[in-house]
Amino acid sequence: MDFIKKYIYVLLTGIGLLAALIVFSLNIPHNREANSIERVVLSVLSPVFQPAYKLSGYIEDVWDGYIRLVNAHRENVRLRGDVRALNERVRDSNELLLANQRLERLLDMKKNVSMPTVTAEVVGEDATSWFRTLILNRGSSSGIREGMAVIAADGIVGQIVKVAPSTSRVVLLTDHASGIAATIQRSRARGVVKGKAEMLCTLEFTTREEDVKVGDLVVSSGIGGVFQKGLPIGEVTMVKRGEYGIFQTVSIRPSVNLAHLEEVFIVQNGGYE
Repeated sequence: MDFIKKYIYVLLTGIGLLAALIVFSLNIPHNREANSIERVVLSVLSPVFQPAYKLSGYIEDVWDGYIRLVNAHRENVRLRGDVRALNERVRDSNELLLANQRLERLLDMKKNVSMPTVTAEVVGEDATSWFRTLILNRGSSSGIREGMAVIAADGIVGQIVKVAPSTSRVVLLTDHASGIAATIQRSRARGVVKGKAEMLCTLEFTTREEDVKVGDLVVSSGIGGVFQKGLPIGEVTMVKRGEYGIFQTVSIRPSVNLAHLEEVFIVQNGGYE
């Protein structure tokens, strides 16, 4: 600051003279030869013009580069927004496609059900070591009552056990309290499907003489009136016949992927009053 204050007048005088000489040279007509004075001025200024010209070109290039960077940044921001919007549209389209596929399979199952049904969505779950239940978004205001059967596209899910005005709770077929009269589709051997740990079931009260094999399909027998006859329950994964006792041990993997359920049908077959 002290240096500038000390030489401010010298700097201003030099800048003023340089500007005057530049203006003078620029105003020389191009259609005539310069006189002796003009030639002297041009000779004096020529060492200044070349660096000044290069400097102005450099400044112009820097400015153009800055403008291009600003425009590129704006374009980048716009493109990012476009990509984000497209990704959201693709994600939404995929969700709609998957939901449509699930509903189509659910409707195919509905064709096999002779009684009226209500579509419901899974809005909650309670899977502890003692209880296996789901919360549905349909309740008494939709005509739902305790005891009604719940099915999905792949088969039986469980049975309604509690009802509120806008929600209901369904106990899954894998719950220890669940029991469904069932039949081996191939051999017609009968038993009761009971819930077991780790989202599995067992077929109980099936005698040792009954023909049961791994891979057999287990379906509802229709006994008891809750579940319509012939609805898929699961597949036999293990058969064990002990040396003693009159029954055999049969393990079943449910047909429905209970951990990934989103939509179900509630069968309005009367329920409990």
